[in-house]
Amino acid sequence: MPVEIDLLDAGVAGLGESPLWDHRNARLWWVDSTAGRLCSSDAEGAAQAEWTFDQPIGSIGLAEGGLIVALADGFYRFAAGDGDLNAIANPPMAPATRLNDGKADRAGRFLAASMRTGDAMGTAALFRLDADGATTCLETGIGIGNAICFSPDGDMLYFADSLDGMLRRYAYDPQSGAVGPRHDLVDCRAQGSGADGATVDAEGRIWVALVLAQAVACYAPDGKLLRSIPVPLPYPSCPAFGGPNLDILYLTSIANSGHRIVADHPDAGRLTAIRGLDVPGIAEGIYR
Repeated sequence: MPVEIDLLDAGVAGLGESPLWDHRNARLWWVDSTAGRLCSSDAEGAAQAEWTFDQPIGSIGLAEGGLIVALADGFYRFAAGDGDLNAIANPPMAPATRLNDGKADRAGRFLAASMRTGDAMGTAALFRLDADGATTCLETGIGIGNAICFSPDGDMLYFADSLDGMLRRYAYDPQSGAVGPRHDLVDCRAQGSGADGATVDAEGRIWVALVLAQAVACYAPDGKLLRSIPVPLPYPSCPAFGGPNLDILYLTSIANSGHRIVADHPDAGRLTAIRGLDVPGIAEGIYR
């Protein structure tokens, strides 16, 4: 089956990020990060709804009773039914940083990385949020934390600093949430871009948005490049599998990041749906 790439009629984001398929009620979620806008639709981009918060949204994940939202300053629970937003925790972030990319692990925790908003390099970090609201710093010395995702059985964590181009791999203990030593897996700059968002499929392959190369790349768990799919929009930012059969790869994009990335393409910032891939994804973990 050939790959089919469609643009969803789901509105335009300035900084589209964190697509998320909620298999519990067949809804697609994503964010317009710098606008603080949380968006939702059905699998085809229809039946849309949105909410706006008073600060940027780094990422979202599934949670019991709704979603977990990583706003600029910390972690919150969101209930779509009534729009309530309730604080969970504020991790110890350095000045001039905010939370960015995040993902729930397979055991019910939520990991999110921060990113620098000023000029100080290496001030961001990777945090783990446990079910009791406790936060732990797992990695430091980061510029823009991105590409968080987990192997199918949850024993491997993938993570990147978009500024150094390297997709990293860490052994991950699903029981404790502890990480092992860093292993540099792929230098995405060989494909013309650092890594932005990422996800894994049911066979454990890693799909990475190559934001500066206008493509999404698929890597084997050992780091071998398996394929690179050009996309019709500039600045693809984050992929996620979804749809009723988890066989659609949704991809957000950027029209204006509020910093260095600005596109003049008429469809910049829209959502792309890629169909016809040879493997489905995995239902996302749920923060407990």
